[in-house]
Amino acid sequence: MDVPTVNIDEIPEDARLVDVREDDEWAAGHAERAQHLPVTELAERYGELPAEEQLYVICRSGGRSARAVAWLNQSGYTAVNVAGGMGEWQARGLPLVGDSDDPHVI
Repeated sequence: MDVPTVNIDEIPEDARLVDVREDDEWAAGHAERAQHLPVTELAERYGELPAEEQLYVICRSGGRSARAVAWLNQSGYTAVNVAGGMGEWQARGLPLVGDSDDPHVI
């Protein structure tokens, strides 16, 4: 699947980051500025996303987010996939928040 992709260091600070992982993954650890929209709910809830902004879509490693980006772009949005996903985010030591005192990526 050929979708527009960026590396984590190419995400602008004010970018709209959309995390498409499932609820348990989100609760374990996510980027504080991310909006949560599980890929399994994307078709029903995509209207919650701003159509006028470029979306940076992230999952654990890049597979689910690539499918979400392809779907969003076909639906009139401008979206890019974040290569390496939250696994790369954590590996780089970028900040995580979650439902526990030890946020982490699962």
